Amino acid sequence: MTKRKAYWTCQVLGWGAYSAVGLGISAEHSGWAPSLAASFFFYFLYSIGLTDLLRREIRRRDWLSGPGWRVFIRMFLGAVAIGMIQALLIFSIALATEDRHSEFFQPGSVLGVWLGTTYATGAWIGLYARITGRWRQQERETRLQLALREAELRALEAQINPHFLFNCLNSIRALVVENPTLAQDMITRLANILRYTLHRDLSHTVPLASELEAVSDYLALESVRFEDRLRVRFNIDSEAGKLAVPPMLLQTLVENALKHGIATLPQGGELLISAAIEPAALVVEVVNTGLLGESQPGPTQLGLGNLRERLRILYGDRASLQLNARDGGRVAATVLIPKPI
Repeated sequence: MTKRKAYWTCQVLGWGAYSAVGLGISAEHSGWAPSLAASFFFYFLYSIGLTDLLRREIRRRDWLSGPGWRVFIRMFLGAVAIGMIQALLIFSIALATEDRHSEFFQPGSVLGVWLGTTYATGAWIGLYARITGRWRQQERETRLQLALREAELRALEAQINPHFLFNCLNSIRALVVENPTLAQDMITRLANILRYTLHRDLSHTVPLASELEAVSDYLALESVRFEDRLRVRFNIDSEAGKLAVPPMLLQTLVENALKHGIATLPQGGELLISAAIEPAALVVEVVNTGLLGESQPGPTQLGLGNLRERLRILYGDRASLQLNARDGGRVAATVLIPKPI
């Protein structure tokens, strides 16, 4: 239920219950009459209207901020003013339907009605202030959590680019003299990748199709270094490319597969990049030739830890990253990302 809907529900139920109780007590004391029911019905309506006007004024002037004594004075004067208006309306309607010499118009009754309406409005103000205070506290805590989450995610993303740039420049360096044309092509691809990383979505996710374009450029760079030792295949569902993933997801998985798998094998190996849509998740998988063992701590291992942490921040426990050995001397890195609801 939204705050607005909850507010109006409380207004109707609260003033409706108070008016119904007042009607019952008055009918028992002075007898049932259509005019009595009408007066309480109008009381129900204008009490909702008056307290809503008071709420708007409280929000417009920010009466709930400041020292406690100042807030109390504001709320007290508001209750007195609204209670007085309610009492005037009660007696105005009563004058039109009852004998003005009735005991209802005696000073004691007038004072009692005014005190009763003031007390009811004061109770309304107290509840409103308490509930609003809790909502504000929850909103402040939520904003703080989001700010911390944003800062943490930015810090993790900032760790990616230096490592990625270092690897690419190493691949290009050997070609500058040996094959200038190919070196130029590699620099162009590197520029494309850097442009991608600098202009990625500010919401910390990008379409998988964009990731595939960037990793294709990266693999083109690495294929120069590995030559025929690197064989790459793609198996991507047509609809999977539209789904959002963390930026540099594939880059991190591919780097890990190359460094700890294919690069360690004299004959090289095969790299399979696949993406499929399951009922509740997008499954992205990078499978490489190699064996799963204890890797020494290094940039790519830190990269996988970084990726796991980014997945946790973005999706909580609904996302996962797992490394598993497969038959035939292969290792699979599997990422599950929940589909948007």
